[in-house]
This record gives sequence, structure tokens and C-alpha cells, in this order.
Amino acid sequence: FPFRLFPLREHGMNWRAKPLTCQEIQAFRKSKEVMDRFVRAYKLMLGFYGIHLVNEETGELKRAENWRERFENLNRFSHNNLRITRILKCLGEMGYEDYQVHLVKFFLTETLVEETLPNVKRSALDYFLFTVRSKEKRRELVHYAWQHFKPQSSFVWGPRDKLRKYR
Repeated sequence: FPFRLFPLREHGMNWRAKPLTCQEIQAFRKSKEVMDRFVRAYKLMLGFYGIHLVNEETGELKRAENWRERFENLNRFSHNNLRITRILKCLGEMGYEDYQVHLVKFFLTETLVEETLPNVKRSALDYFLFTVRSKEKRRELVHYAWQHFKPQSSFVWGPRDKLRKYR
């Protein structure tokens, strides 16, 4: 059967690919070989998007040398946003929640602060943010997004009264 590079427990666009079971996820997570391949696949996709994994322990990211041309591709083709959402969800399934946080923060920074990826901004806010499994980290990211969103009064991804008080 067709396999996916970043499998999930839900159906995706490829109707022939079977969703993962909880048992399969547990088996994957216990296999060093599978997890090494998973990180290699993640690095490969990051490279395609113009992003470099600086630290495999923490998940820290930075722009790759070819980021300008790769970001042009990201801005031009919105189907990449679906793939990024899938990758983010899969990172959570495979236990790489720190990687999720770094990737979402990377996209929030590039869309809201650097403004290099204007066509990714809606996906970063509507989808990427909400793939983060840790409620605490998700709140931090929503607050970060609110701090950098312009105009702040149009921010709809969290209650403003709570965002103002957030510490």
C-alpha cells in the first residue's frame, strides 16, 4: 500500500494511504532506525523549504543558505502549507513536540516579524499554531503571534484580555 513520509492517524489527500494506528505509532517510536529515518526525512523537507535544522536535540532552526529562492516557492504554491501542517502533526505523533514549537515559531517569525512569507501567514495562524500539542507552548506561541501581528486589534486567534495579561 502507498506509504507516507509523514504518516498520521487521519486520512489525508491521498485516499489510498491508510491512516496510522496507535500501535504503529508506538512501534515507530520504539525503533531507533525508524526515528533516525524520520529525522532525516524532516531535514530533507526543511531543506526543500529553505530551512536548516541547527540542533537535532532541541529542534532549533534557521534559514538555509538558499532560503530566498525556497521562500519564493513557499509564497507561490499554497499546497506546501498542507504539507507543512501534516509534518507538524506528525512531529507531535512521533514525540518531537519541541520540533513542532520551533517550526511554528520559525513560520510566525518569517510571516509576522520578517514578513518574508506573506502567503504563508494565514496557514501559520489558522493551522500551524494549533498543531502544537503542549497547551503551554501553544499559548506562548499565540502570545508571540499577537505581539507581532499588525494591527493587533484584528488578532482573532486568542482572547485579547488574556493575551494582555499573559506572562
